[in-house]
Amino acid sequence: MKKLALLFAGLSLFVATGCNDDDNDTQEFPIVGLWQPIKEVVTTVPVSGSGVSDEITYNDCQKQSRWRFDEGSSGKRNNVEESPNPGQCDTVFERPFTYTYNKSDKRVEIKYQGIATPDKGKVTTLNDTTLNLTIEDTTDPNEYHSVTYTLKRIPQ
Repeated sequence: MKKLALLFAGLSLFVATGCNDDDNDTQEFPIVGLWQPIKEVVTTVPVSGSGVSDEITYNDCQKQSRWRFDEGSSGKRNNVEESPNPGQCDTVFERPFTYTYNKSDKRVEIKYQGIATPDKGKVTTLNDTTLNLTIEDTTDPNEYHSVTYTLKRIPQ
């Protein structure tokens, strides 16, 4: 009987410590890293009507493009496109940038070197492998425009 009581006490202690509700730690993933673009979704919503979204899946050359977010709020974006020569890819531009990212409200602002107006938007997904970044354009009061980039983390 003592063994049964001891077993029950041990099991109760195990269950009591294993069911701790204070463990609400959700893992946060950093935006810092090297990212490969996979696709983008362009959304346009006029004030006077319903909107439309177009998904653009990137080709093999475009997937060679990279977005790099470094520690210290700097980074670089390079875009690669198909070359006029068949089977070749060319880097069409490389743009250094600075960025701010607010983890609490997921807002991001990217300021490209040499461009006056920064890109503003929101991180809609950020995990160990995927970054969905929505950049909003609200310059036209008659139309909402956004581009959501889906990027895949490149392990370093």
